[in-house]
Amino acid sequence: MLVTGTGTEIGKTVVTAAVAALALAEGRRVAVLKPAQTGVGEGEAGDVDEVRRLVGAVTSGQLTLSELGRYPEPLAPATAAARSGLPPVDPGQVAKAAARLAVDHDLVLVEGAGGLLVRYDERGSTLADVPAALRELGLDCTLLLVTTAGLGTLNTTALTAEALRARGIPLLGLVIGAWPAEPDLASRCNLADLPLVADAPLLGALPAGLVREGANRVSLQATARSCLAPALGGVWDGSPSDPVGQPAAISR
Repeated sequence: MLVTGTGTEIGKTVVTAAVAALALAEGRRVAVLKPAQTGVGEGEAGDVDEVRRLVGAVTSGQLTLSELGRYPEPLAPATAAARSGLPPVDPGQVAKAAARLAVDHDLVLVEGAGGLLVRYDERGSTLADVPAALRELGLDCTLLLVTTAGLGTLNTTALTAEALRARGIPLLGLVIGAWPAEPDLASRCNLADLPLVADAPLLGALPAGLVREGANRVSLQATARSCLAPALGGVWDGSPSDPVGQPAAISR
């Protein structure tokens, strides 16, 4: 499964960790692959380290974390690679790494950088090129789109969904990466509108501040289970209410 977003800093890593935590709780073997980590220097914690922290201790061999490229400046992967003098990561490398992980894992989560069409190399390759590279290896994948709750999200979500359809990439569904504690009217209305503009189901939302509040394996699993739909291992039933348990009071 590919995990991408409509932008940066919207909760992709937390959603990735939440999906991983629920799969691990079911006894499944999970791999999390980060093709390109930017804005992090040698020895500093990156997104896969945050996933490890959030899911906590697991049985040996149940969780594998992998990073293909690391670049110190917080830029798009292609730009960060060029400025650092380090080799970029291309879709073929990502597909081969995911295929290797799929051999002995039940679920492989590939977390992209920024949005779907962020450039990874000088040829303009993006995460959207990975499914085709996987198909060349005889593998299929779906994509989970992490989006925001408030004003402006409908446009960026619709554009991303349109780009996926144009490339024949299946969109499993949407997850709101940071649902506000006090949602405004736009956020509440977007619960109904997001699935319409994306032509894909809303599979839940995670509360804003989950990481800041010191989420650990137990709290992350509990939150993920109640806030994510069965397609992701949770129990949220998709009813027209706030995914984190508060009445949405959607009105037009």
